[in-house]
Amino acid sequence: MEHLTLLIAESAPDFSLEGMWAEMGIFAKLVLIGLLVMFLVALAIIIERWVTYGKAKRQSINYIMMLRTYLQERKMQEAVAAAQQHPASPVAKVVGAGLREYLEGLEALREEGPDDVGDFDLVDAVNRQMERSKERETANLKRGLTWLATVGSTAPFVGLLGTVVGIINSFQGLSGDGGGGLGAVSGGISEALIATAVGLLVAIPAVMLFNVFNGRVEAYQIDMNDVASELIDFVLKEGRYG
Repeated sequence: MEHLTLLIAESAPDFSLEGMWAEMGIFAKLVLIGLLVMFLVALAIIIERWVTYGKAKRQSINYIMMLRTYLQERKMQEAVAAAQQHPASPVAKVVGAGLREYLEGLEALREEGPDDVGDFDLVDAVNRQMERSKERETANLKRGLTWLATVGSTAPFVGLLGTVVGIINSFQGLSGDGGGGLGAVSGGISEALIATAVGLLVAIPAVMLFNVFNGRVEAYQIDMNDVASELIDFVLKEGRYG
């Protein structure tokens, strides 16, 4: 009986983290290292985007409140200066670009006269300048999200690859051991379980936060469009020639 108990204890697999790592093959370890790198990349993107979007929200709210006051009082230079003081706000960058175009256009019309500048349309120029700025700011807001989506979509498949390899190793262990017991397949089973679990643990938060950040970007796009439309309305009311 003691001999049987000792034999079972010796053949029982070690399911501690250290034990499972020791049982893994080279390929399974490479899969886990790859998943760890993907997790670190996703974590860095998540932290950076979280901080960036937080600053953008706070500064956009502050600038929008200041902008309305400046437009009502027709303090255009102050509105441009305020935009430069809110560099993390996509709304401030878009509106600041439009305001600078508006002031430069007014100056050109005053100095050279409407006849000298040809078919120049100040409202259209302001609108086009803000459209270009919106494209740039949207691209900046989406920076890193492609990598986050890639991690979320590929991590389960990387984990599945480790699972398949682990199962293959399990069958090889059985065939090579003459149909041996659990000790012969414990390494392959641990590889399969760990690779699957880690792949899902990396993918789930990456996908969730990618959707959250995508919603943030869409909200900022709406804000940029709304404030840009308000500025165009102001320019139309003020007149094309100041």
